[in-house]
Amino acid sequence: MKILIIEDEPKTAAFLKKGFSEEGDIADIAVNGVDGQHLAVTGNYDVIVLDVMLPQRDGWWVLQEIRSRRADQPVILLTALDAVSQRVRGLQLGADDYLVKPFAFSELLARVHNLLRRRNVRSEDVLRYADLEIDSLRHKVWRAGEAISLAPQEYRLLAYLMRFPGEVLTRTRIAEQVWDMNFDGDSNVVDVAVRRLRRKIDDPYSDKLIHTLRGVGYVLETRR
Repeated sequence: MKILIIEDEPKTAAFLKKGFSEEGDIADIAVNGVDGQHLAVTGNYDVIVLDVMLPQRDGWWVLQEIRSRRADQPVILLTALDAVSQRVRGLQLGADDYLVKPFAFSELLARVHNLLRRRNVRSEDVLRYADLEIDSLRHKVWRAGEAISLAPQEYRLLAYLMRFPGEVLTRTRIAEQVWDMNFDGDSNVVDVAVRRLRRKIDDPYSDKLIHTLRGVGYVLETRR
């Protein structure tokens, strides 16, 4: 998953980023409402974890901005405000869930997973392309009915390619979305990862799926 954390308290933001990173997810952080709103409406996130009490513009404003532009974007509110009226306000403004501080990260993670299952956002539980299949909930991969074992990094790369079949994905875009890093033109991290993935996904089969466009990037499409 790629997650946006809009939280101004440094310890809480670091705690959440660490927790999601340990789960193999990518987490961006915004420390105020203005920056959070910008990332929320211009980026692509599986879920947004939004604090209510923020500097510059509060979470209520950010939530309304998100809903006005991205009606289906999953949002979980975090707040120290435990009054029923505050929880109701958040839900009325379009929050998908609400968690009161302090909280256990395991509970937040469970709510995120439940929310994504309910909303069926961004992708189906099972992604399919040609004879390739990914179970996104269990992180399992099959090709032509045969199970394929992938490292976490390889899995994230394949899942990203499968969300955009037929679309040319540049190395910069892949690096930003899969590794959460700024791409250095002299780095071969993306190329190395694609080669490793191709050995498992394509080499044993006559129908090749992952293709290189020299000087551009990669595309997932059926060729023989």
